[in-house]
Amino acid sequence: MTDLTESAPDLQNWKLTLAYDGTDFRGWQVQPGESTVQGELQAALGRITGENPLPQGSGRTDAGVHALGQVASFNLQAPIPPGNLLRALNRTLPPSIRILEAIKADPAFHARHSAVAKTYEYRVFREASCPPFLHPYVLACSWSMDVDAMQEAAKLFEGEHDFLSFAATDPDLASRGPSGLEPGQSTEVPLIAPTAIRTIFSSTWKQDRTEAGELLIYRVRGSGFLHHMVRNLVGTMLDVGRGRLKSDEIPGILAARARSATGPTAPARGLFLHSVEYGEGKINPG
Repeated sequence: MTDLTESAPDLQNWKLTLAYDGTDFRGWQVQPGESTVQGELQAALGRITGENPLPQGSGRTDAGVHALGQVASFNLQAPIPPGNLLRALNRTLPPSIRILEAIKADPAFHARHSAVAKTYEYRVFREASCPPFLHPYVLACSWSMDVDAMQEAAKLFEGEHDFLSFAATDPDLASRGPSGLEPGQSTEVPLIAPTAIRTIFSSTWKQDRTEAGELLIYRVRGSGFLHHMVRNLVGTMLDVGRGRLKSDEIPGILAARARSATGPTAPARGLFLHSVEYGEGKINPG
């Protein structure tokens, strides 16, 4: 007797690299009734392929956080060429999300679990008046800052440390000051991973002169990051720049393992997921 049953096409694992403006999204992760990057990508894949995979991101960026090189992975049965998938996604996704690369990946690849390093950037605008086209992408700070002291503080975060002091607290319980920053003094329970130990390969500030004015850019590269960790690092270093903390207090802040020991949480709008690294031989300081 002839078996007329057709076997289903094999699932193909995909890797996407994408950029997005996080201003109008409630972050990466799907949330009921909210516009999210993951939700938009899942819906676009459904319209194109008729399938409904939930793309897994390298990390869950928060509401208002941007990405220059987020990575997502998912499985599809549709036998679609990579170039066709890339073009089709960019036609159906909102303009604030762009697919930079679409490739078929090894079956074992996972956007989050396979990552070996991530780089984030935080951008601070240092002029008295921030242009409206820059405002959604920077923290405007017109006050005087000691950039050398901030650089000294940044270097003290390099290496392996327990970053519990810089882990997020529950934002629904946090009171907010007039500047819009979350105060360091709080009684919330930290939202932390099973371990707060992370390795930072490089941590540095650089000054960049643009047509609009001066930018301070913090770039940090590490094995992984806790929720709000980069924004808490930035808020603490800005306090160092303003003279509210001294750079040599950083080791004690790390040792305290308490969110109340650190500075405020910098706003989400200045933060960018810059890039994600995969594969052996890529964790080198630099």
